[in-house]
Amino acid sequence: MASIENNHPSPKKYKPGSYYDLVVIGAGHAGCEAALSASRMGCRTLLLSLNLDMIAFMACNPSLGGPGKGHLVREIDALGGEMPRAADKNTLQVRMLNTGKGPAVQALRAQINKWGYQRTMRIALEQEPGLILREDMAEEIKTESGRISGVKGRSGAFYPARAVIVCSGVYLGAELFLGDLHYPAGPGSLTPSYNLANSLQELGLTLERFKTDTSPRIYRRSINFTGLEPVYGDPDAPGFSIVRQGAPAEQIPCWMTYTNPATHEIIHENFAQAPFHSGLIKGAGPRYCPSIEDKVARFTDRDRHPVFIEPEGPDTEEVYLQGVTTGLPSEVQQMFLRTIKGLENVEIMRPAFAIEYDYAPPTQLKNSLETRAVEGLFLAGQINGTTGYEEAAAQGLMAGINATIYLKDMDPMVLKRSEAYIGVLIDDLVTRGVREPYRIFTSRGEYRLLLRQDNADLRLTEKSRSIGLIDEKRYKLHLEKKVFIESELERLEKTRYNPGSEIETFLAEYNSSPPRQPVTALELIRRPEISYPSYLKWENKPLPDLPPGAIRELENQIKYAGYIAKQGLMVEKTARMHDKKIPEDFDYQKAKNLSSEARQKLEQVRPATIGQASRMEGVTPADLSILLLYLERPELLAKMRKGDPGNSSRKKTNNN
Repeated sequence: MASIENNHPSPKKYKPGSYYDLVVIGAGHAGCEAALSASRMGCRTLLLSLNLDMIAFMACNPSLGGPGKGHLVREIDALGGEMPRAADKNTLQVRMLNTGKGPAVQALRAQINKWGYQRTMRIALEQEPGLILREDMAEEIKTESGRISGVKGRSGAFYPARAVIVCSGVYLGAELFLGDLHYPAGPGSLTPSYNLANSLQELGLTLERFKTDTSPRIYRRSINFTGLEPVYGDPDAPGFSIVRQGAPAEQIPCWMTYTNPATHEIIHENFAQAPFHSGLIKGAGPRYCPSIEDKVARFTDRDRHPVFIEPEGPDTEEVYLQGVTTGLPSEVQQMFLRTIKGLENVEIMRPAFAIEYDYAPPTQLKNSLETRAVEGLFLAGQINGTTGYEEAAAQGLMAGINATIYLKDMDPMVLKRSEAYIGVLIDDLVTRGVREPYRIFTSRGEYRLLLRQDNADLRLTEKSRSIGLIDEKRYKLHLEKKVFIESELERLEKTRYNPGSEIETFLAEYNSSPPRQPVTALELIRRPEISYPSYLKWENKPLPDLPPGAIRELENQIKYAGYIAKQGLMVEKTARMHDKKIPEDFDYQKAKNLSSEARQKLEQVRPATIGQASRMEGVTPADLSILLLYLERPELLAKMRKGDPGNSSRKKTNNN
């Protein structure tokens, strides 16, 4: 795409090529997606990293996916993101989880070659035209008249720009803890950023503290695998990206073992040295990924907890221990690990650590991930209080898209909760805020049967196509899948069988009762015991050569048609009220009929729609009724408007 038209400072002041449309701070999973999406949409983009050798670093476990998270990765692919393709190129093992449950919760999970993934992502960044990588620490975000003017680096360089995306991960004010020992550092022992945190606060943003823990990395050769439970990959599992044609030919197994009472006794004896329990760490940690000391303290009735032994690459001795994240001293880690079956002689390569860091409560953001305090400043990733590579990448992608749209003076792309888990994620963050590191789950979505991982491309590809993020190859695959499903549903609906015909022989093979009246092929496949492939085999037709997931999605649409239709009606019913927009300049302090708590919360979050307001804590159904009354009566609404909304001069055009 052509570069964005700019109004940059005079070339006499800045050398040609020294300005940027956008600066992205941080090259983790959020920063990579933000920089790539913006550059592919025509932005001249600068990506700043503390260390270019740490691009897309997997600081925690070397895996992607799982329920909710796998859905996000598929949506990132549908929107033109890089994470799914990089993951598929570096998959060590892949499995489809929850295959015994409904399609809404089925999800891919893959073990990733950690170093290969980093290399693949860096190559993608280096080869992207219009994107510049630069090793420097961002220390100050500069503004002029309330708008972004550029970023100052620790090197002394100044990078003029009209928009900035901060993807600082856990490096803002980061401090590492190993028992009583603690010192300023981020993952990979990189220098944490304090000046950038101060700069954000000076710009009007509030920062608070969270904490998380990592697991030890150990030598593979120090493990006794005899008697451990292997966890194998699924040879039939698809990939994360629509361009992937199947699982790797050779998959590396994971292994499973368990803690035991002896393990728990050592941890109990050393509770006083755990930084969170001793009071050294004040920030809240992730409830759904607790440290092993938290598990032992909270689940006193359990005499064991699972430990997954996960490879970090095909040619490294380094192995990750999933399930024993901890902030205990390194010598205590060695002691309790050696009580676990298979780890009796374990040698630690990298001790685990706890980390406390600054984050910006996300209620300070608009749905576009732009801050309310500063126009043109966006935040994405763990700085918004989330945890996980997938959540970070999804936010980075949307921040990159919306920062570019901002520079083009267009309406932001905001995904609805009924359209994508990315929409659920961002709406939860900006509407409800966070009290602990946020993790996506399928249970967070009201319409999860509509948000299956297999239909992510059907839901979102046209949106990404409209903004130039999907190339011809991927769009062609999307169309092949879409056309196949639509045409095959029509064909199966028109194919009818009468009782007493040859169809009874076919049904008998699967212990399926014969029809008592004429039935369509669609009705036959809707039976739990009949699959689409078995029906095609009976028809003496080969399975078509289709993009990954096409047949699975076709079956889902057939077998769950009634439930899908019911959720679709629910979406339509709630949308009529929930999509009603609230003007940006609505003055809640003038709305005296609202409760004082509602006025305070609404003024702070400034929801874009009635639906968003309905999900806020402290806003009652009575408050919503009053708010609707103001919005539906023009004479009342006119009295509720502020004199100047602050950005009324911005041109708005619809990009969707």
